Amino acid sequence: MTSQVSSPAESADEAVVGEQRNPTGVKDVRRVDRVIIRFAGDSGDGMQLTGDRFTSETASFGNDLSTL
Repeated sequence: MTSQVSSPAESADEAVVGEQRNPTGVKDVRRVDRVIIRFAGDSGDGMQLTGDRFTSETASFGNDLSTL
């Protein structure tokens, strides 16, 4: 027996950002004004390296970025 757990974001009527395909197989593209991406990990998981590389790539595409 399997169970499926949905997150609060899935149960709300929020737009899902990312690659989605409609029944014809064509990708839907959505432009958004704001996106929040959170990385989490323990010491030794490479979170500093992940954050550094993500920041470099995001800035190279001309996106504004703030970190906490």
